[in-house]
Amino acid sequence: MKKKLFYLVALLVVVFNREAMAQQKNQIVRVAKIEVDPAQLEQYNAALKLQMTTAVKVEPGVLSYYAVADKEHPSHITILEIYADSAAYKSHIETPHFKKYKATVKDMVKALELTNVDIIGVAKKPGM
Repeated sequence: MKKKLFYLVALLVVVFNREAMAQQKNQIVRVAKIEVDPAQLEQYNAALKLQMTTAVKVEPGVLSYYAVADKEHPSHITILEIYADSAAYKSHIETPHFKKYKATVKDMVKALELTNVDIIGVAKKPGM
């Protein structure tokens, strides 16, 4: 019985690992580097946080956002965005909350650079 259980667990691990890898291959991962007008940084950060939290909450295809600011230049912001697939990304940029964000920040953003990237490794504590 223990041997059968071991094989069942091993099979499930392989199946779920393959499924996770296949899903990851379809993901759209993007890095956005943004330079914000320092005088409008507080308003920009508020608009960004609202857009991010709304997207993750209401859009199944928006998997995660990480936004960080340079410690020496807080108006230089980098965002890592992960979408389930290209359809999820295309859907995301058509949502009312994303369009509101873009309209709100259009005069706050001095520079924007978007780069599509591949995740080559992940290390994190369980539950993070």
